[in-house]
Amino acid sequence: MKNVIQIQNLNFEFTREKPILKNISLSVPKGSIFGFLGANGAGKSTTMKMLIGSIPDESGAIRIFDKNLSELYPQGFNKIGSLIDTAAFYDHLSGWENLLVISRLRNLPESECVRVLYLVELWESRNMKMKRYSLGMKQRLSIAMTLLGKPDLLILDEPVNGLDPNGMLEIRELLVKLNREEGVTIFISSHLLQEIEKMITHLAIISHGEIRFTGSIKDLNELYRYDHIRIGLANAEQFMDKIPETYSPKLIDSASIEITAESKDNIAALVRKLVLEDAEIFEIKNSAGLEDWFMEITKN
Repeated sequence: MKNVIQIQNLNFEFTREKPILKNISLSVPKGSIFGFLGANGAGKSTTMKMLIGSIPDESGAIRIFDKNLSELYPQGFNKIGSLIDTAAFYDHLSGWENLLVISRLRNLPESECVRVLYLVELWESRNMKMKRYSLGMKQRLSIAMTLLGKPDLLILDEPVNGLDPNGMLEIRELLVKLNREEGVTIFISSHLLQEIEKMITHLAIISHGEIRFTGSIKDLNELYRYDHIRIGLANAEQFMDKIPETYSPKLIDSASIEITAESKDNIAALVRKLVLEDAEIFEIKNSAGLEDWFMEITKN
């Protein structure tokens, strides 16, 4: 099985006048960290709720572990950990006691609570009351709850939302660790593009209920890596007429020009040409990132 999640032509609407999802198709490879990216209201949470069956998939467009959801659930929940919206806790209980409640409901041994607390690095804080937990600690405990029973797939909706930079870093490092050391496939949604870019291997970008791009980070880089190349050079303006129009040169300021190129070879050829024209080049960099690509892909 190459794909843990397979979605083919998924549609959903609350009313005919306002469809929420329009022909969604994507594949989540086994062992990947798959980013499901889009602005608030784009359709991310609706899709994820359909993945875990809280909104019915009446058309059979979703397959997980190569099974339709009607075949997969409820037994399939033993292989899937999910965090949609915000986890609920008993604030008067400790982190350990909250985990214990869930493990007993699922007939899991206490050793599972010990294992996941060590994984999320909350063992030392296990006896602290939940009302004293920071937001980052609560989010890590939420993820610990999803890890009970050693799932093969995690479905996480905006797990870094509302966290400070240090909390985001902790969650990111945790998810990368789970993926690399435990082999967990992670399907994660977010609108925080700069943060999610640091951990994902594959992605889909959704806008107004439609998929605008899906593939690996490498695929996305190949499409957009040469679109915003900035060349730093002295007296930039005097070299504008030396650059062929195929590069779409744009003067940024007195010391930089932005170009578009088809390949690394095109960039190298232009640099050689400028050097022969006595240009003093001191910098070449790609000024675009995932956020720029996202804006480009989703713009109307």
